[in-house]
Formats: sequence, structure tokens, C-alpha cells
Amino acid sequence: MKHGYSDFGEKLSGHSGIYEVMEDTGQALSAGGMIMMGGGNPAHIPAVEQVWRRRLEEILAEPGAMESMLGDYDTPRGRPGFLETLAAFLHERLGWPVGPENIAVTTGSQTANFLLFNLLAGPAGGGAEHRRILFPLVPEYIGYADQGVAPDMFRAWRPEIELRGGDTFKYRLVFGEMTPDIAAICVSRPTNPSSNVITDAELTALSRLAGESGARLIIDHAYGQPFPGVIFTDVRPPPWEDHVIHTFSLSKLGLPTTRTGIVVAEAGIIDRIGRMNAQVVLATSTIGQTITGPLFASGELSRMCAEAVRPFYRQRSEAALEALRESFAGQGQYRVHECEGAFFLWIWLPGLPVTDRELYARLKRRGLLVVPGSYFFPGLQEPWEHASQCIRVTYSAEPEAVRRGMRILAEEVRELGKSEGTTD
Repeated sequence: MKHGYSDFGEKLSGHSGIYEVMEDTGQALSAGGMIMMGGGNPAHIPAVEQVWRRRLEEILAEPGAMESMLGDYDTPRGRPGFLETLAAFLHERLGWPVGPENIAVTTGSQTANFLLFNLLAGPAGGGAEHRRILFPLVPEYIGYADQGVAPDMFRAWRPEIELRGGDTFKYRLVFGEMTPDIAAICVSRPTNPSSNVITDAELTALSRLAGESGARLIIDHAYGQPFPGVIFTDVRPPPWEDHVIHTFSLSKLGLPTTRTGIVVAEAGIIDRIGRMNAQVVLATSTIGQTITGPLFASGELSRMCAEAVRPFYRQRSEAALEALRESFAGQGQYRVHECEGAFFLWIWLPGLPVTDRELYARLKRRGLLVVPGSYFFPGLQEPWEHASQCIRVTYSAEPEAVRRGMRILAEEVRELGKSEGTTD
């Protein structure tokens, strides 16, 4: 037998957008010198980092706490005390009737999505069926695109583009066909990359559609409610429904390296996630749970989100928009999605004479990292020129770095336009 790899191995170890983003992020942060406007690394917020430092000092001061955090396995679903604390938090904050049996911890929300997608979709019934995940509003998170173990696991609905006043636009959800092969609908709120926040009415309609068809609805709250709460519009948290699965993350609070994701769902799903955890990672990481458990219990975490995290990113988003508009002043070659949350600006360059990936490479050579937009359209069956005319930039970096990055972007777009004879 020749040396080689399985189909699964080839798929999971092949090139992917999320690998490119994380490799660029890690290399740029390690080496320095690049303007980091690509990955979703959270900002270093002084008020938040003071809390982490204090919690680590408290853990070190408590006899046995550090030893248990670093030296003891937890259950495959997470530390029992943390599960109880988080259940009480969700019941108090959102009114959800959940207990520890409704919660599982994973090694980051990326892993949570991988486990959920492959639990629900793919070949089923001995191969008689092929179930799929539907993304109702693309562009959608880059990390979803290659998570299916089986081929052809994703479908997507194409949105409507609503041109707003000035230089802004917004994607609008256009309901398509709910085919019998759809096992789950998945949406992030706010949506990574566009920062779009689907309305309460749209979320209710998606939930009803899923429930009536016997499918699940997965809501990815990585940037959303109730933590870290980086939503700039007035929307309500969704009510508890048995067919809805919620995923959360401690990463965007400022703890990305603890790799702590959270799944909240009906007990049958949670039991399955725990069993999958045991197979894949044996047990969960305790560090994020230990740091944040008392903060959930006391209400300090909610106050931190409201008083430090959300205002910080709101201010950074406004500064980034101002820098974008100053840099492109007089060019008229761009539109930006209305910024409703998360850490990103989604920039549409309708007259771009090269693809988004070519623009990415040119900007990288000039010391600016962004993310090509075409990676964010998983499951879309028909070609769409718009997908290769967009880029995602993060505004988590220092404002001066963001300003320099916007100037480089505008200069590059202007030069490309001149070379094509499209601008003065």
C-alpha cells in the first residue's frame, strides 16, 4: 500500500481560509512590524486585563486552587462547579430554564462548531440520507467553511444588498427554500465578518422555520449577548427553545488562549457533546473556567462587559470608520457595511480590478494584513462577483495602526485603479 492520507485527513489538513488567517495572525504578532488588521484577536483592554491579573493572584493565594486548575482533569463536559454557576447566570440574566445538564464546555467555540456540525450533518441512516447545515445570511464566519467531515455539507441563501446613506450598505436576509436535507440552520449574531445583527423578528422567523421543519437552529454568540456583549444595536437575547443550540466563547472577553467554548442546548445534545469531547480531547481545559467562574457568580463579568468591553469596541469602531473615510476621501471606490457589533469593518470595493485575494497579497507585501472576503461565503452554490470584491479588517489594533492601515489600503486601491485607467 502506498503512503498517503485518508479523505478525511486530506480535507482537514488541506488549505483553508481559517488556517491562513491564524497563521498570518500568529506570525505577525510574533515577528512584529506588520499592521495587524486581519485576524480576530481581541484587544488588550487595560481594565479587563486588570481583572485577569487580579483573578490569577486570587487563584495563587487560595490553597490548592492553582494546583487543581493545572493538575486535575475535569469531566468531558467541564468543571461541575462552573456548569452550575453558568446555569444560574443564564437563568438570572436571560430567564432560560437551564441546569448543568444543559451546558458543555469545549476547547474553544471553533471546536464547538466542529462537533455540532458533524453531529447533526453528513451521511445518516447508513448513507441513505445526506444532511446539511444552512447559513441563511452570508457572508458568514470563515471558520465554518471547512469544518464538514463529509463533502458538500453546507448550503447558503444569498442576501439582498441594501444601499444606505453615504458610503454604507447592509445585507438583508432573503428567505429561500428550506429543503428536507437541512439538519440545522446556523447564524452568528453579530455576524462575523460583516458585523450584521439580524433583527429579533428575523431570528424568530428562523427559529420558527427550523422548528416546523424538524431542524435545529444554532446561534453563535461569540461576540454577542450576554457576553462579551459587543452589539451596538437594540436587540433582545433569544428566548429558550428546545430546538435551539447556543454557542459562546471566552475568547472575545480577552481570554483567547484559554480555548474555552460553551454549548448550551437541550440535555440530549449536551450529552452527545460530552461524549465527543471524551473521544477528541479527553477532558476540557480548566483555566478559563477557573478564572471566570466567580465573575459570573458575582455579576462582575456582566458589569465589565457593559462598562469596559462594549464601550471600548464601540469607540474603536468609530475611530476606524473615521480613518477609512479620511483615507478614501474623494475616491468614491468603496462601501462599508453598517457596523452593528463584533470587531470588524466589512469593506466592499465594487470597482476593484483584481480579486480580493490578489489585493490581500499586495497589501501583505506592504506590511498590512487583512482577510480576503471570498473565504466568507460557505455553502453558496451560484457564483457571485460581490464575494471577491470584499475584505474584512479588524479595528482591535491601536487607532494609529488602524489609520496607517487604512491609508495603505486606500493608496493601493487608488494605484490599482490608475493602472486600469478607472480613476484619475
